[in-house]
Amino acid sequence: MVTSLPRVVIAAPASGHGKTTVATGLMAALRHSGRVVSGHKVGPDYIDPGYHSLATGRPGRNLDPRMVGEERIVPLLLHGAAGADLAVIEGVMGLFDGQIGGQGFASTAHVAALTDSPIVLVVDASHASRSIGALVAGMRAFDPAVTIAGVIVNKVGSDRHAGEVVDAIDAPVLGVISRDDGIVAPSRHLGLVPMAERDDAAAALDRLSERIARTVDLSTVADIARAAPPLEAEPWTPPVHTPSRRPRIAVAGGRAFTFRYAETEELLAAAGAELVGFDPLEDRDLPAGIDGLYLGGGFPEVHAGAIAANAPMRAAVRAAVRDGVPTVAECAGLLYLCRTLDGAPMAGAIEADAQMTGRLTLAYRQAVAPHASVLGPAGTTVIGHEFHRTQVTPGHGEQAAWTFDDRPAGFASTTLHASYLHTHWAGTPDLARAFVTAAASHTTREPVEWDVRTAKEPVVPSKRSPKDSAALRLPQALRRAPCREVPPGRYPHTQRVVAPSDPLRHHGDVEAVDGAIDFAVNVSSDPRPEWLTDALVLGVTRSDRYPDARPAARAIAHHLARPVEEILPSAGAAEVFGLVARLRPWRQPVIVHPQFTEPDVALRMAGHEPTHVLLPGPDFALATDAVPEDADLVFIGNPTNPTGRLHRIVDLERLRRPGRLVVVDEAFMDALPGEPESLASRSLPGVLVVRSLTKLWAMPGIRAGFATGPAEVIAALRDLQAPWSVSSPAVEAMIACHTPEAAAEARARASRIARDRAVLTDGLSELGVPFSPSDAPFVLARVGTGVHGRLAAAGYAVRRADTFPGLDGQWVRIAVRPPALTRKLLTALRIELS
Repeated sequence: MVTSLPRVVIAAPASGHGKTTVATGLMAALRHSGRVVSGHKVGPDYIDPGYHSLATGRPGRNLDPRMVGEERIVPLLLHGAAGADLAVIEGVMGLFDGQIGGQGFASTAHVAALTDSPIVLVVDASHASRSIGALVAGMRAFDPAVTIAGVIVNKVGSDRHAGEVVDAIDAPVLGVISRDDGIVAPSRHLGLVPMAERDDAAAALDRLSERIARTVDLSTVADIARAAPPLEAEPWTPPVHTPSRRPRIAVAGGRAFTFRYAETEELLAAAGAELVGFDPLEDRDLPAGIDGLYLGGGFPEVHAGAIAANAPMRAAVRAAVRDGVPTVAECAGLLYLCRTLDGAPMAGAIEADAQMTGRLTLAYRQAVAPHASVLGPAGTTVIGHEFHRTQVTPGHGEQAAWTFDDRPAGFASTTLHASYLHTHWAGTPDLARAFVTAAASHTTREPVEWDVRTAKEPVVPSKRSPKDSAALRLPQALRRAPCREVPPGRYPHTQRVVAPSDPLRHHGDVEAVDGAIDFAVNVSSDPRPEWLTDALVLGVTRSDRYPDARPAARAIAHHLARPVEEILPSAGAAEVFGLVARLRPWRQPVIVHPQFTEPDVALRMAGHEPTHVLLPGPDFALATDAVPEDADLVFIGNPTNPTGRLHRIVDLERLRRPGRLVVVDEAFMDALPGEPESLASRSLPGVLVVRSLTKLWAMPGIRAGFATGPAEVIAALRDLQAPWSVSSPAVEAMIACHTPEAAAEARARASRIARDRAVLTDGLSELGVPFSPSDAPFVLARVGTGVHGRLAAAGYAVRRADTFPGLDGQWVRIAVRPPALTRKLLTALRIELS
């Protein structure tokens, strides 16, 4: 079949010359001139096609010989451009840059040669003039298999500059564009910001289209495209398959899931599936009656907070995956299915955790399926592409989705396939057929009925097999802590209490639901000082540039009278715990408990299994000889959360050993008058102190903290820290909180906390409630089993303590609050204990 398709390739000598801007602008300008335009992108990139789609009003397409094979490039081009007046193909990197070691394979020039397409070269002239002529001449002569038919000069500084450049170029110059930052798409850690995430995308494209129409000769570009010779090939068509029934497959979209190859959906539809979209950020539940779930690519790390906030959707996805709904997840989908992403809760369908790193993974992979899965039998082979800055720390005993480079990757089962690998299913169409076949064979189970308040065993319909019933029983963690049913109308608020699926990740803010009086979150209830608010606002105004944490380090160093090399500003204490966990291949990490569980989570995410040293109550005094002698890492809080125990400096120093790092979490030390027993101002070999500004200064949404310790340890932690992890508002907050004015305010707050804590402890003593002596802005009290839930039902949120190692359901942690609120809680507690 011979097909005439006008087409042109937009290329550049290297990345950064503006080919995406020009290519997208050309597509929009040509469309606005009355032409039907088809947009295509060389390579696996999935962000640029989103802009192409907005510019053309048609799906953006990819042309990648490595992923789909050389023989499919022209058929895919013809398929994507069906009904178009011309096709605009945006190149990748430099014109001749392709697969490393592949002699230009999969480069822009390679695709131009395969499609016999003329090339328009975009050249950045911002740092040269006549030399641009030499550059263009070299590019035109380098490979006779490609034709550079014209040049667009980009980023000229003046008319005089433009004249000098144009005069030096021995090729048709189709346009000259001056510098205009208003038409450049914003970028971030993996390139351009996807079109779907830009509220101003349409307006920016209109400006770009208008500028290209004024500065580029569109008629000549169209003439060059029409000069391309006819193509001898059949357009690609997705193979048709008729499954046993038509399954309904939910496809994730919205701002967090912006990418999937257009052919993927076409293949699924041709294989017999009904596709229905859903947005994991905005929708509260999965579409009704689904038989399959497809989670493609995107940037969940950017939207982690919104994902975490949509608990109903996370629960729905988790239930669907665990109920055996056939599921395929690529890259972003993998992250979404994990338990957490940088500490933010995700769906929790996979026993793994994800976190951002400073390392970019960017590579093609030839992968083989080691096991049968929802995408096909064992031995299935694909060419895929990895592009991410996150890493996933898997649980144990998981079955791999792929193997490549002699290592396993991802997670798979007969109903699940989740990995970082992006695959272009047009290259392996059997994947779609296997997925649809699995979805067609899926039978949705009936819902399990159970009483969350009495924590009874679930009521399972009798027709379900005993095996099914066992698999669907209520989690043991929930059965362990029942809550008595509350008589209707007794209390003004009601709250169902459900034990967390992962106790180590439980946090007090989960319990402080709207309408409840909050004694669960250990953040100060005092209003934020005006000078701190001013500093945060200043940080926001300075967020138009990348943050620089060095001024914060200098302010902290001055305050503590320590060398600045011994200070590491951080995105809260949690970031430091994560860095420490990855600092060395720890042989015997130890955590002294009861204390907060962030170090446990960090070590677990880094692949370590920490040893717990449990201190006995009710005083939880430190026994240094209880710490194993061979421990090379020891975490201890001071004062400790949740016990409020303040350990003596002399006891902490006894923990030091050659080759051991002792990490002292002083997150609440600034809430103690005079900061007794603090090690933050002491330079001790083998001791790292971690501080947080979150608690005393009431800004949990601003992740601000720091570590102080030996210079060599700080330097090693800094090397692991992701670039710009500390935001501009956090930097300004750190500076503001380490001034003489802030020190005076801190002393006043600490004294007030001590007075208010006495109201709480005196009241507990009067009620006969045992509690641990506390120096912190909270008190650990043993109120008895079930009281936590009954207080919640009465409208008082206190922090459950059975999620802390070493404690059980009899204990609760109560945050210090002003006396009036504390007396209300004590009254409610008196009622519950009577």
